[in-house]
Amino acid sequence: MPTAKWSKFGTSIFTTMTQAAIKHDAVNLAQGFPNFDGPDAIKEAAIKSIQGNFNQYAPSTGIPRLRELLSARMEKTSGLTYSPGTEITVFSGATEALFCSFLAFLSHGDEILTFAPYFDCYPAGAFAAGAKLVEIPLRTPDWTFTKEDLASRVTPKTRAILVNTPHNPTGRVFTRSEMNMIADVAKEHDLLVITDEVYEELVFDNLAFTRMATLPGMRERTVVISSTAKTYSLTGWKIGFTYAPPHLTNELRAVHQFTVFCAATPLQAGICAALELNDNYYETLRREYQERRDFLCDGLKSIGFKFHKPEGTYFAVADYSHMSDLTDQDFAMWLTETKKVAVIPTSVFYNNPAEAATKQRYVRFAFCKDLATLKTGLERLRH
Repeated sequence: MPTAKWSKFGTSIFTTMTQAAIKHDAVNLAQGFPNFDGPDAIKEAAIKSIQGNFNQYAPSTGIPRLRELLSARMEKTSGLTYSPGTEITVFSGATEALFCSFLAFLSHGDEILTFAPYFDCYPAGAFAAGAKLVEIPLRTPDWTFTKEDLASRVTPKTRAILVNTPHNPTGRVFTRSEMNMIADVAKEHDLLVITDEVYEELVFDNLAFTRMATLPGMRERTVVISSTAKTYSLTGWKIGFTYAPPHLTNELRAVHQFTVFCAATPLQAGICAALELNDNYYETLRREYQERRDFLCDGLKSIGFKFHKPEGTYFAVADYSHMSDLTDQDFAMWLTETKKVAVIPTSVFYNNPAEAATKQRYVRFAFCKDLATLKTGLERLRH
């Protein structure tokens, strides 16, 4: 009989808390999906594609027009030039791109470093490749790290560093100095760097977003992963993509073609329309999200939560240790059941959640909701 090798992962915390929110009629500030859609022009382009019989397999690498537009967007935002034909690939979401990266570049017994807390799919991807995810805990309360924190965890088995900035769940946008620390360690030990940049357009207060691939000597050893879900408020479309030099792209494409083969064809066509939007769209996106961030954070502060104000993403991680002795998982469920507001406990974003829960008391709030929903959530918390 086969063993239940994946049973240790169980149901994701996002499913658990969303189900609890539904059961208790709670405001869902847990799972990171907007309660509004992106521009109608994007949806109309996908509908037109379906009606125009553009519904068969796309090229496994992504439809050519989409890859051309992704290349142009990257050059405009970072100055980096990537070939649509040999260096850009479209995936069924950033999660698939991450999964394919683990399978492409890691082998049994290898180690990959990442900063904790981290997005919950990372350990599953490492497990699928037979590799070990080694965490570098970010230092609270400001969620920072030192070069020694990173370098001390490199071993002869280390093959890669996974860097998520803007960072989920903390909202940190790593500084250029921090990114250079990571780059220096990668070059010193000949490591691959995989960057999860799905919140790249959600950076606030005019802060600079530093792409790893722009740093000296890093383009050739970096796989850039991003997605359209957060930028265009279409999380259900699952259109992600990678930028990487040909020798890395070839490996990614080999795995991708034997997983989902291609992302949904008409949705790729819709995203072409998204990438043709003018700069006003991105400016408005940041302004409106910054307004939501400030509204939520001001409200949480008035209630008594403590936090490092998020610099990017659409999440705020709040410290409640002075309010309750409950573990974060119990506190999150208590909020859902009694205050009717669902949040995410952050201990689940560590290798050892039980140990993490003994050291800190943090929960994550999502502010990718309209102001009326955020207002309702805050009013419930105040009572």
